Order: sequence, then structure tokens, then C-alpha cells
Amino acid sequence: MRTSPRLSLNNGVLIDQLGFGLYKVPAADAEGLVATALAAGYRRFDTAAMYGNETGVARGISSQLGDGSGSGGSGELSPSLTREDIFITTKVWNDHHGYDATLQAFDDSMVNLGLDYVDMYLIHWPCPRRGLFPETYRALETLYREGRVRAIGVSNFQPAHLDRLLQSAEVVPAVNQIELHPWLQQEELRSKHAELGIRTEAWSPLGRGQVLADPVIEACAAEHGRTPAQVILRWDMQLGNIAIPKASSEARIRENLDVFGFDLSERDLAAIKALDRGQRTGSHPDNVN
Repeated sequence: MRTSPRLSLNNGVLIDQLGFGLYKVPAADAEGLVATALAAGYRRFDTAAMYGNETGVARGISSQLGDGSGSGGSGELSPSLTREDIFITTKVWNDHHGYDATLQAFDDSMVNLGLDYVDMYLIHWPCPRRGLFPETYRALETLYREGRVRAIGVSNFQPAHLDRLLQSAEVVPAVNQIELHPWLQQEELRSKHAELGIRTEAWSPLGRGQVLADPVIEACAAEHGRTPAQVILRWDMQLGNIAIPKASSEARIRENLDVFGFDLSERDLAAIKALDRGQRTGSHPDNVN
């Protein structure tokens, strides 16, 4: 049973608002975590060539499908669950920028994932000093037109990167996946996304765990009888963001998905908005090349 609501991308494709992120998940652990997440109700999985776990993600999904492509797993899932019920994102890494190199990187990911298509393909980082991301994106547009990808987008693009990309792009990115959490709210970038019809997707939505101990978040969690992680993810949902938290235990996997049974008040939202301090836990996109 799908637990997360779905949002419409700018091409009409539906995407789960809350998914399962696989950054820094070892390949050996990916299969079991993905199978557990599917049983909990996740249908959206975010991986990347750089993560080195695409094959584990593929095994985890295949083991739980009930359409003849897998063993059906533990039987916790409906036997009618098919590939079409699952939304998979992967990304081209920085060492494969450029038109031909990107097409090759995509083929490699498809082999790892054992798929005929992926639901979304992203440029992982713009690598602005190299200046190849418009050419890289042209390869994504080719894959999109060929039907090998249902939606294309970018990750870690700042406003200037988007402006340059859109000078030549024919397909507006469906998503920009960025570091976003209460300490780094990126309002200017989110406003630009809204103007362009690009969905904002939060990676590291919990600030790599650092934001969980913020006193404002803790107080809000206590008031609602929820955990700090649930408060932050609920904040994302109410802002209309997509979020892909990572979790490494069944309890946390289920906890992160249980954010649709309560609402934050306007007072809660204002208090969280005031936490923005422009503090990154990862690299600034201009510095990754």
C-alpha cells in the first residue's frame, strides 16, 4: 500500500512526495533496506551512480515484486505490486559530464538497475567551472525523448546555474534536488523553482541529524507528541517540498513515513522559518567541480 501522497511534475508524471534516500548506504545493506522500506509503504527510491548501490537497490526491489520479476519477498506486499508502482531516481556523476559520456553513464546505470527505463534521471552536481552541464543536460533530453526516462532534472543547481541551463534547454527540469532543512531553507531558490514550474526536492532534510536537537524542533515535537524527525519532514510536506530521508533501521524507516496524520500550526511554521541560518552540512555547489 502506497503511504505517501503524490505530486504532479511539470510533465504530468506523478512522484511520491516522501521517498527513501540511499546516500551513503553500503551496497551490501541496500537490498535489505529497500525491501524493508517497500514493506513499510515507500514506493520512491533515490540512488545515484556515485553511491555505488544501484545493484543493491535493484535486488531489493526485485525481491519484493509480485509480477513475476521477483520472488515476492516475505509476502508482506500485495502480489499485484509491479514495477510501475515504484518510482526510481538515479543520477549522472561528475566524471561523466558531456553528451556522450552521460549517455554511457546512463547505460551503465540501467545495467546496474536491471531496468528498461528509470522514472527520473538527474545531473548530480553542475560542476560550474567545467561548464559542461548544458551539454550533459542535452543528453538527458535525448533520453527523455526516447522514452528511456519519464522525467529529467538537476541536483544542487543554484539560480545562476538554472539561468545558464535554460538558455539552451528545451525541457524545463522537473526537479531540482538540493540540500534543504530548517537551518538551510533556500527561499530564493525555492521561489525561482515556483516561477519556473520546477519541484523542490530536499536532500539531507534532517540536516544529517544535526537539526534534530534544535530546541525549537524539540519543543514542537513535544507539543505534537511526535519525534523531531517527524516534525521536520511534516514541515517539508506542508511547504510542498519533496523529501528523501535516509534511515538504517526498520523503526526509523517507519517513523519517517508516519508524517501524514498531523499538521503543524502557523505558529509552528513561523518558528521553524526563523531557524534559517544558511548553514550547510554539505558542499556549496559552486565548489564542487
